[in-house]
Amino acid sequence: MPEEIYISRIAPHFWEEPVISGKHGTAAVFFTGCTLDCIYCQNREISQDNLGKKMTAKEVGDKILELLESGAETLSFITPTHYSHKIKEIIDYVKPNVPVVYNTSGYESVDTLKELDGYIDVYLPDLKYFSNELGRMYSKADNYFDTAVLAIEEMVRQTGSPKINSKGIMEKGTVVRNLVLPNHTKNSIEIIKFLNENFEGKILFSLMGQYVPYGPALSHNKLYRKITNREYQKVLSAFESSNLDGFCQELSSADEKYIPKWDV
Repeated sequence: MPEEIYISRIAPHFWEEPVISGKHGTAAVFFTGCTLDCIYCQNREISQDNLGKKMTAKEVGDKILELLESGAETLSFITPTHYSHKIKEIIDYVKPNVPVVYNTSGYESVDTLKELDGYIDVYLPDLKYFSNELGRMYSKADNYFDTAVLAIEEMVRQTGSPKINSKGIMEKGTVVRNLVLPNHTKNSIEIIKFLNENFEGKILFSLMGQYVPYGPALSHNKLYRKITNREYQKVLSAFESSNLDGFCQELSSADEKYIPKWDV
């Protein structure tokens, strides 16, 4: 991506975890571009095809202020890594009075995260793959698991254990997501086991069942279909048997109607 900020959507978003969306939604800023190239990405138009419009930090900030004045309960920066330096500029301008959420694929450098220390209240990373091999196969990322684990450790160091206020909104903490992929229940179960052994009490876990095959995944021999109820229940059982606290989606979330409409 170029130095200038490219944005695909700034709008209220109601479909994040309850501690982030609350009753009135999060002020969601979707950046154009992504550090990964996932074969099944539902947001491919913005992540890989660079659909977006150029905006200044002030223009982004003014849109955010409108949403916050309308009652948004958090501020979410989505796929923000490549604009992390601009995010600091936006936050300095907005001076938000709500928790700031950094919604990421998990493929982060610790150095980048340290630059954001003090700016981010809630980290919302994926932990997509338990093996580096899957990261290379499905997201063209070297050392995905090793990189994401170091990133999550730094996120937890910055935010501490989850803190939720009286309105049910997370004020500080890290929520780690995993999207269950078809034919890959073992991957998700291994991730749950790993998080339970290494981050129990330090994070919340969010199990996602919203997978919908999209783009190149439609013709992939393993990723061409939605997950089955049996697959999801198998992973859900592993989550419920762990000591992790958090959230799980209903399988009805696996629907293209939940894919945002882009502003450009």
